[in-house]
Amino acid sequence: MPGRRATERKGDLRERAILDTCETLLADKGFDAMTVGDLAQGAGITRGALYFYFGSKQEVVTALVARTVEHLWERSRATAEAEEPREAITAALDRTVELWNAHGPVLRTAIDRSLTVPEIGALWDRTADLFIAAITAVLERAGIPGGSGADRAPALARALCWMIERTFYHASQESRANLRKAAGTCEHIWLRTAGLTP
Repeated sequence: MPGRRATERKGDLRERAILDTCETLLADKGFDAMTVGDLAQGAGITRGALYFYFGSKQEVVTALVARTVEHLWERSRATAEAEEPREAITAALDRTVELWNAHGPVLRTAIDRSLTVPEIGALWDRTADLFIAAITAVLERAGIPGGSGADRAPALARALCWMIERTFYHASQESRANLRKAAGTCEHIWLRTAGLTP
């Protein structure tokens, strides 16, 4: 059995190398220009070896998106349970800026492919649902009532979530300064929605 464990660890390292290479290539070349050969070369393995782990570059990207949104899920859960509403909103957007700065090309690829790749679409929808739940919890703690009306916390949270996604998507293509500015605008809108501005 010791040999089997060593093989699994080596496999995990290779899989991580493939995903890390994919993230670099998305930033440098984009999805369309990236090839399986690029992925294999960057990971230090043959094309044949890469196919042992993934059946296509789309599968590699899907696995990378899954790894990245895991970080997003952790952040949204923390926000839902954290701090008083004003602090929670600031913390949520600060964390979101950090993630977009670190993984912008992956997040943009996830958004771009979510409508055409069912696995990525399901991951992104689940991520949005978790963020909507977290935003709803913050709004309710701020005194916005729950329920199904257009002015209730769940509906407002859904609109805020998709507004933040599109705003960050566009700002992240411009500069870190624009991303930070966009976060400030989103924070202002979220605070106003929660009734936390004078």
